[in-house]
Amino acid sequence: MQRTEERAGGAGNVALNVRSLGGQTVLIGVTGPDAAAETLRGLLQQRGVECRFVEVEGFPTVTKLRVLSQHQQLIRLDFEDDDLAVPWGSVIGAYRQHIKGTNVVLLSDYAKGSLGCAVELIRLARKAGKPVLVDPKGSDFTRYRGATVITPNWSEFITIVGPCEDEETVEQKARGLCEQLALEALLITRGERGMTLIPHQGERRDLPAHAAEVYDVTGAGDTVIATLATTLAAGLSLPEATALANTAAGLVVAKLGTASVSMAEVIAALHMHPHTASGIVGEDQLMTLVAEARGRGQRIVMTNGCFDILHADHVYYLEAARKLGDRLIVAVNDDASVRRLKGSDRPVNPLPRRMLVLDALTAVDWVVPFPEDTPEHLIARLLPDVLVKRGDYSPDRIAGASLVKAHGGEVVVIDYLEGFSTTELIDSLQRVTLSRAL
Repeated sequence: MQRTEERAGGAGNVALNVRSLGGQTVLIGVTGPDAAAETLRGLLQQRGVECRFVEVEGFPTVTKLRVLSQHQQLIRLDFEDDDLAVPWGSVIGAYRQHIKGTNVVLLSDYAKGSLGCAVELIRLARKAGKPVLVDPKGSDFTRYRGATVITPNWSEFITIVGPCEDEETVEQKARGLCEQLALEALLITRGERGMTLIPHQGERRDLPAHAAEVYDVTGAGDTVIATLATTLAAGLSLPEATALANTAAGLVVAKLGTASVSMAEVIAALHMHPHTASGIVGEDQLMTLVAEARGRGQRIVMTNGCFDILHADHVYYLEAARKLGDRLIVAVNDDASVRRLKGSDRPVNPLPRRMLVLDALTAVDWVVPFPEDTPEHLIARLLPDVLVKRGDYSPDRIAGASLVKAHGGEVVVIDYLEGFSTTELIDSLQRVTLSRAL
């Protein structure tokens, strides 16, 4: 033996992850009246975690001993008592004292018996208007009925719903589980495949894994649910919180043993991801990018148009729009919608060329196509902080304006530059061509 190290595991690791991310947390759990409990309390309190341990006489505090050599785990020994008679009244009593002053309730189930009262804990939280996140265990998820979100890993998910031969089946069974358990959403952690967020209602979101190197997956689930809880408590939406949780998971698996990540690490990692650069993206990918940008506190600006032949007025307009925030999204009509709006002889330039030229502009961060005549559907999904149009529009006539305003956003109209028009440019070129032909 060259070195020993003591760390908080289980729900203790979850609590430390919350603190590392800047959140305040009260940890309620069951221990024995022993030295291990005092060591655990000390590890947590020195990091700012408030401990409300329920001590049970004759019950040894759950301890895991890991033996490592050259950073590889050789063996793990678990010291625990499977016949725990938990005084659930004491657990619920401690819980009641803190429920009113909390933003989010997190149930970290390690199947040790202390969450046998999960149904009552969830009921009390929802009655108090608090969202409940659960990291589940076991083959019976009915005790989590009424929770807001549960976060099973892939193995846990298929244990409950059965094999899934394709992604359509995954989504179907996940929505069925949400319906059965009255959940708002299911977040499935899938290892190297990242995460899949499937709400009871609404569109699913698939997030790719961000880990550059997988060193140790111990405690990765703790980091995911801790990040999710902390960012939801801070006011982020579930998709935004999930994007940050995904990034945090990629960081923690590069660390040895039960570990935590800081918000500074998460922000630094977001800036390092190649997909946060400018580019031509699809709608679902854009949702993830916007969630991550908002997680960094960035202001999202969005505009749209055909952009058939790019000219000086377009450049002026897009540069002015970009100055209204930190990220500019340009939504572009596809070829079929341009024909419906402008006539059968348009567009002059097909969609790939139009998007390529827009992407080359320094003012533009992301370019996304849309098939409808207006981008109202896309605006409803993105809910930008600023919606911009150019010309003589009145704000109430702009597609999606009411949606943006209803969510606290702003609608801005930027005037045309005199003497520039795509239609006039095309007419001028046609006159020149006709003159030369004559």
